Amino acid sequence: MAKITAKYLVKKYKTRNPFELAKILGVLIIYEPLGQIKGYYNTAFRKKMIHINNGLTEYEQKFTAAHELGHAVLHPKSNTPFLKNQTLFSIDKLEIEANRFAVELLISDEDITEMKHLTIEQMAAYFGVHKQLIKLRLNIKN
Repeated sequence: MAKITAKYLVKKYKTRNPFELAKILGVLIIYEPLGQIKGYYNTAFRKKMIHINNGLTEYEQKFTAAHELGHAVLHPKSNTPFLKNQTLFSIDKLEIEANRFAVELLISDEDITEMKHLTIEQMAAYFGVHKQLIKLRLNIKN
């Protein structure tokens, strides 16, 4: 679902930029000091909001925006901080889906083809993401 949704949004709105997509989709992005938290998604009064730690690097902010946008479009009614802290529900599946959405949004098939000669570590460095995210994008199981 994450891959299909990301490809659909890119095709429809002709952008891979999570900040532009959030604006188009009416998702408010708020930059604020969040300590150790990179970001989170929530809704209040039926308004979708992405909160991003203003202490992150530009690359980290972009990935965080893409990840949280994944929650906004794939899990619009999920309150992951609540689920994590107040229930026994495992949010791992939701987080993996949001990560898959983010890497599908940010890294095109053309990018992958162009960089296929690189190692996973080199690709991770090139795209500015963790190597586990490259593995997720390439559908490589650990």
